[in-house]
Amino acid sequence: MNIAAAVRSAWRALTTNTLRSLLTMLGIIIGVAAVITMIAIGTGAQQRVEEQIKALGSNILLVLPGAQTSQGVRLGAQTGQGISEDDAKAIMLEVPEVQSAAPTLRTGVQVVAANANWATTVFGTTPEYFDVRDWPIESGRAFDQAEVNGSAKVALIGQTVARELFGDVDPIDQVVRVRSVPAVVIGVLSRKGQNAMGQDQDDVVIVPTTTFRFRVQGWGGGRIRRVGSIMVKVREGQSMAVAEAGIRDLLRQRHRLQASAPDDFTIRNLTEAMQVQEESSRIMTLLLAAVAGVSLVVGGIGIMNIMLVSVTERTREIGLRMAVGARGRDILLQFLIEAITLSLLGGAIGIALGAGATWAVAQFAQWQVVLSTDAIALAAGFAAAVGVFFGFYPARRAAGLLPIEALRHE
Repeated sequence: MNIAAAVRSAWRALTTNTLRSLLTMLGIIIGVAAVITMIAIGTGAQQRVEEQIKALGSNILLVLPGAQTSQGVRLGAQTGQGISEDDAKAIMLEVPEVQSAAPTLRTGVQVVAANANWATTVFGTTPEYFDVRDWPIESGRAFDQAEVNGSAKVALIGQTVARELFGDVDPIDQVVRVRSVPAVVIGVLSRKGQNAMGQDQDDVVIVPTTTFRFRVQGWGGGRIRRVGSIMVKVREGQSMAVAEAGIRDLLRQRHRLQASAPDDFTIRNLTEAMQVQEESSRIMTLLLAAVAGVSLVVGGIGIMNIMLVSVTERTREIGLRMAVGARGRDILLQFLIEAITLSLLGGAIGIALGAGATWAVAQFAQWQVVLSTDAIALAAGFAAAVGVFFGFYPARRAAGLLPIEALRHE
């Protein structure tokens, strides 16, 4: 018996009991659909985390003020005033693993342009900030060090601020009032999207640190060099742990802290935290796919069960085929093709069902999903493997029947 004849014979056998065949395929259908949907959801979550890491900037350390102590009572994180612009410059110059360091100040403001106004966040920083954040400028330019030194009334704005204040008008060279300070828009930042906390990173105005202090906030006196945070970018290929240790040693030395004294600053590894989240998403994807794979195994057991029943029901047919010249391998091939056909048909229906479920999740739950050809190929290949694995024993049993005993079977 050739392959084509075996396929035709298998198809006739399956269509003879259509309902039973459909019920047998149900486990494969559910398993394939579940595998595809779970992998799509998990991959979408992982891709979302990767986008957040990219939006944050690569190899980022964040230095924050430590906890302030008043009369023996610690007031909590970031209540101290332990870091300054000079610390940022020292970190960039004296820690070999560091590529850039940008001091930052921030506050909420109301910005006004002509008849439009918008509540947003203003950052005071230095030109290194755009390198640290890997944040390109879509149009215009960044401010330079001379403008920082001169407290220039210039600003860069994010995409959200540009849309809310100027609509379709080009913001470059337009004037925005940051509180009572008129600032010329010299650049529009490229789109960053939301961060891990769901905050809009494009809803921002960025000005030089000196402009922030002297003009926007009007600070002076002893606070003139203090900053709210320092964002540090570690050089590509350098150890984040080594860079963190170097920054800690440098700041403790600069702040003249005794060996037994606690740090008056905090260092956070933002990229590491995001990578942990990414790894968690990857593990969850594998777990979901494994759970869904159990359905495929259950479906395979169902195929084995129904094929054993089919062998028993068709014992006389098998005997007749052998009596007229069919060899054991022909019988083996026929029943194996029946099992594989059940698996592949169930897999095809499952792929369609999984694609529909993925689309429904994306549309109604508003989750980010990624339906990849790799996931479809994996599910289809696993379904075919299930058919071969669980169909081989019934096919082998059918091929091993003796013609005389098979013909005597009632």
